Amino acid sequence: MKESELIESLIQVDDEFKKLYFEHRKLDDMVKDIEGKGTLSFDEELEVKKLKKIKLSLKDEMEKRLRQLKQS
Repeated sequence: MKESELIESLIQVDDEFKKLYFEHRKLDDMVKDIEGKGTLSFDEELEVKKLKKIKLSLKDEMEKRLRQLKQS
């Protein structure tokens, strides 16, 4: 099973994974919106860094769940 198929199946059956996935996507959209402004203020740069750190932690948790599924 491909990883994209695993993700789709987890979204359907695992509410926690679904929450992580959509929160990650939401943060990704927020980062793109801020970065799309061009030149960022200092506060905007800090906000982008903060959002990217949160995104990374969400991605790490999703990867952990995917690994667990692949092992079982």
